[in-house]
Amino acid sequence: MKILKRMLLLIAVIFTIVLISNYPKLNILAGYSAKYTASSVFLAERTLGFTDSTDTNFSPVNLATDTIDLENKFAISSVFGLLTRKAVYREGLGAVLTLDASDEAASYAVPKRSKADNTTPFPYGNAPQKDTVFANINYKKLKKTVGTIFGSNKSRAVVVVYKGQIISEKYADGFDKDSKMLGWSMTKSLMSTVFGVLEHQNKINIQDKAPVASWQNDPRKNITLHNLLQMNSGLEWDENYDEISDATKMLFLERDMTKMQAEKPLQEKPNTSWNYSSGTSNLLSGILRTQFKTHQEYLDFWYTDLIDKIGMNSMVVETDLEGNYVASSYAWATARDWAKFGLLYLHNGNWNGEALFTKKWVAYITTPTPTSNGTYGAQFWLNAEKQFKDVPENMYFADGYQGQRVYVLPDEELVVVRFGLSGFEENLFLKGVLESIK
Repeated sequence: MKILKRMLLLIAVIFTIVLISNYPKLNILAGYSAKYTASSVFLAERTLGFTDSTDTNFSPVNLATDTIDLENKFAISSVFGLLTRKAVYREGLGAVLTLDASDEAASYAVPKRSKADNTTPFPYGNAPQKDTVFANINYKKLKKTVGTIFGSNKSRAVVVVYKGQIISEKYADGFDKDSKMLGWSMTKSLMSTVFGVLEHQNKINIQDKAPVASWQNDPRKNITLHNLLQMNSGLEWDENYDEISDATKMLFLERDMTKMQAEKPLQEKPNTSWNYSSGTSNLLSGILRTQFKTHQEYLDFWYTDLIDKIGMNSMVVETDLEGNYVASSYAWATARDWAKFGLLYLHNGNWNGEALFTKKWVAYITTPTPTSNGTYGAQFWLNAEKQFKDVPENMYFADGYQGQRVYVLPDEELVVVRFGLSGFEENLFLKGVLESIK
């Protein structure tokens, strides 16, 4: 009996040690599951069962047990009953993780939105396009190419737009043209574009020093908006999603996601060391907020002067608890609306006769960041060094976790959108699309 008691005590001690050492990870894990579940169910209008069986069923997130309250619109995730996180849905702002009980009752401002144009044909509205058949397109080959990245590649949506016309569109079972998709880090490209719009309106100069008060008495005062947009500021940041890192702590533990990067020290001289950082994107979102007199103006501008302006009416950019747009990660929209974003760039910022920005901005965001090996511009990814060997080097794209993509191919007058749950053979896929156009 004494031996049994000692063994049980030893097991209890070991369990306690393991629990204490992994408790912070459980917090991140439950936070991810609660946040994604709330967004999926209440924003994207999917069921809990579907979300659990597809989006949050990967290790170790699948250790969490998720429940929802349909009436009060919140999700709760628990890991073995040891740690619980809650995410609440706020109409117009999406879902957000709570940090204490007061967050659920807190008042909040919401952006003013424009009504969708359902009478004008795509892309300038949402009505069906007139059937256009291009003689130079091999539609059979194109259909086959698009089909290759479904099934085992877990694609959910592909939209191919040529000369403003949808020439191929395919969705996985359970999805259609009205399904909202999470762009993840493609939100960074959206945020960069807000800077482009402001600069075109002569309201900001990206070559100016970053207006961060806490930097003004140390070498960080020399960091420019340009350095931040190119992720070349020299600031310390750990972008690791396999461990507890700066990125995971910011997304799942912070009330104000714009501050964490600002608090980091310099590691390198600005413009000498490219370092991918979601913290930088959220810092930039915070800087954008300072450009407006009121919080309401900040919330509205992203929609009035960009998102709704180009008819991306399905889009919702989620905010943190302090009302800052989470520019690193959280923009949802239909695949067609994401295609409109690509078309805006294909048209060099001109949308149905109105200039939101110019070719100069496109040239800026596609200029390779020093030390990025030609892969990165200003919150956009590049093919400048032919990483995709069978794709033109001037192709550029918005890139999100699990293979979310908006590719822009200027010479081919082509925009390609892909959403899914895993990576895929991008070069082979794009090569097949290009070969379908003679």
